[in-house]
Amino acid sequence: MPILPETLRILLGRTLAAAFFAVALLACTSAAFADGKEEARTAARRGDTGTLTRLLESGAVAPDTQDDNGNTLLILAVREGNAGTVAALLRFNPQLDHRNRNGDSALMLAALGGDVKLLDLLLAKGAKVNSSGWTALHYAALEGKLPAVEKLIAAGADVNALTPNLSDALMLASRNGHIDVVRRLLKTPIALARRNDRGVDAEAWARSKGNTNIADLIKKTRAERTR
Repeated sequence: MPILPETLRILLGRTLAAAFFAVALLACTSAAFADGKEEARTAARRGDTGTLTRLLESGAVAPDTQDDNGNTLLILAVREGNAGTVAALLRFNPQLDHRNRNGDSALMLAALGGDVKLLDLLLAKGAKVNSSGWTALHYAALEGKLPAVEKLIAAGADVNALTPNLSDALMLASRNGHIDVVRRLLKTPIALARRNDRGVDAEAWARSKGNTNIADLIKKTRAERTR
């Protein structure tokens, strides 16, 4: 029996209504997921471990959710020094060595701030201490964070690793006048005669910045090594 026009109209109306409902539901779900991401990012920044854990456990957000600058939840939490939140995040196995658009990883930012507790958490989970380009040791040396330098060296950091402009940790610490870090680095097999892309070595860089005590120390160490 052929479908009557009135029946066809009713069926078509029901089909369209179902389609509109599905689209609306999808839109709501997408909006909720987007809101969840922002809530998670805010929680990571503020150290709101409870909220972040709830969102991750419910599946509302992924552990490697990022902001527009490529900062993952882990990077956001590390940047703000939220050790409890970092510890909670690590239970969900986020990418440890992800770098944001500035080229910073969670370990590098922990080193930059000299936060040994965060370094311990990340290294224990398996974060890589060595990488190409800037490294966590470079950051710690640059800022004069001796405990972080000690921790990274103990973890196997390559003291002769070079930044993109061919500077090593000793050059960076020497430039910025961090004599305690320089003393520690001089106890390692770090090269003393290496020059960066401007042809400047650690001793010359220290002297040019008025850090004559560091320059003299490097000069003395170099002489002792050649005996």
